[in-house]
Amino acid sequence: MKRWYVVLRTRGARFNEAVPLEEQIEWKEHAAFMDALVEEGFVVLGGPLEGTRDALLVVHAGDPQEIERRLGADPWVKSGILIPKQISPWRIRLGSLEQKP
Repeated sequence: MKRWYVVLRTRGARFNEAVPLEEQIEWKEHAAFMDALVEEGFVVLGGPLEGTRDALLVVHAGDPQEIERRLGADPWVKSGILIPKQISPWRIRLGSLEQKP
């Protein structure tokens, strides 16, 4: 059964602090990969947390291993620009996230 997870990823050693996200190496490949995960409803929200080195994702998945496997294929993870930090099951108590059909 699928449930909601919050995923934190952080900047790895290959992240170039001197340039914006859109100028990092493999930006287009990373963006296309993430857009595809959004299109299929695996990732429902995501983006960098301002003032930190972290990015947050809200994911709809069966288990943490699925998340690790799927996000491990991200070109930025493969190249060391982003590294996994934390995967936490999330029980939504306020508001709701509509599932895509």
